[in-house]
Amino acid sequence: MSPSLMLWLAAAMAVFLAGASSLRLYVDRPSVWLLVLAIGLYSAGNLMMVRLMRESGLAVAMSLSAVLQLVLINAVGLMIFGERPTNMQIGGITLGIVAVTLIVWPQGRQG
Repeated sequence: MSPSLMLWLAAAMAVFLAGASSLRLYVDRPSVWLLVLAIGLYSAGNLMMVRLMRESGLAVAMSLSAVLQLVLINAVGLMIFGERPTNMQIGGITLGIVAVTLIVWPQGRQG
């Protein structure tokens, strides 16, 4: 995966994290504006994913996005919202980190 594509992925993840965080805030204090903000952020994030899918393929782009969101939103939940995952959930997050590492690991020449 090229450095520019990794940067684009990081930007998309930031947008998805902002969307998830606004939904978490909506749970604590419901407001139509927080809901509209979350929907807008998720829509923008999905539009950003189109470039990733075009350049790296559907399977790789969506796998990376799903696992990175899993890991990053758990970090936000821990650090900002004070949530605590169980040991089993921590194991799943760890497997997610291993999965992302294997997906983005530099490949030798193929073919």
